[in-house]
Amino acid sequence: MLRSSTFTDSGPRCSCLPVSQTLHSMDTVLMGSLQHCCCQLPKMGDTWAQLPWPGPPQAAMLLVSLLLAAGLMHSDAGTSCPVLCTCHNQVVDCSSQRLFSMPPDLPMDTQNLSLAHNRITAVPPGYLTCYMELRVLDLRNNSLMELPRGLFLHAKRLAHLDLSYNNFSHVPADMFQEAHGLVHIDLSHNPWLRRVHPQAFQGLVQLRDLDLSYGGLASLSLEALEGLPGLVTLQIGGNPWVCGCTMEPLLKWLRNRIQRCTADSQLAECRGPPEVEGAPLFSLTEESFKACHLTLTLDDYLFIAFVGFVVSIASVATNFLLGITANCCHRWSKASEEEEI
Repeated sequence: MLRSSTFTDSGPRCSCLPVSQTLHSMDTVLMGSLQHCCCQLPKMGDTWAQLPWPGPPQAAMLLVSLLLAAGLMHSDAGTSCPVLCTCHNQVVDCSSQRLFSMPPDLPMDTQNLSLAHNRITAVPPGYLTCYMELRVLDLRNNSLMELPRGLFLHAKRLAHLDLSYNNFSHVPADMFQEAHGLVHIDLSHNPWLRRVHPQAFQGLVQLRDLDLSYGGLASLSLEALEGLPGLVTLQIGGNPWVCGCTMEPLLKWLRNRIQRCTADSQLAECRGPPEVEGAPLFSLTEESFKACHLTLTLDDYLFIAFVGFVVSIASVATNFLLGITANCCHRWSKASEEEEI
């Protein structure tokens, strides 16, 4: 049962209508959903009843109902706080709540969202569309393997993003698409992180701090970093770096661009090849890659060809001698058997 308001000579009064009759038209539904607005009007006696309405009472009440409905919906959307979360001063804290999914219906003006230390496995596409004031997003220590494409399309003010302690295996080219305001990205402690696309950080001109430490990276393309003019700190320690010839351009660039932390430089070590295993990554100089620049002259090629020819002749001769020896042994064995007979 819902209430509807009727106006008589003695003023407004509320009456009950069956649900089917109340839901017959949109204006009745709106008036019924806002029964507290029309049923709690103050009684003003005959003076209230004698006030002239600018139009039909039903139209006036419909207008009031629509305005009140819009105001209530806007108020609920802007101030609601998800269950198991705390909301205060544009900070929404949903950390350590054993959540398996992203909480719905955040306050529209959220600036700092913490979802750390949960069990979240995926972020729905378009989840951040309505939260254009968001500046800090903390998703560390969850079970994320990837982020949906275009997640940051409307998060123009997002500056700090923490994705550490998750299960990312690669950073694709469109992972941070349109997130041009990012200043800090933390992808550390993702043990399965094996690959970073050369264009993964494209367009992040304001990025200053990038943490890729304690992952599974064996190499990193120079193209992935040289498009970051504001980069100051790069944490890459704790990865199984293979310090081959392909790493030389990156290391040369790092020495000229990065003000690295001392602790991180000590943790960044080479796991291969064997001749540089255990060596600090940043201790490698141009001399360390000298072998990568060796070129062969014409004399070198002629010498190699001559050696190859000699080896092939020696192989043929050896096979010939072995064949003769085997044949002689066979004849001698056969002759010995005939003598015994």
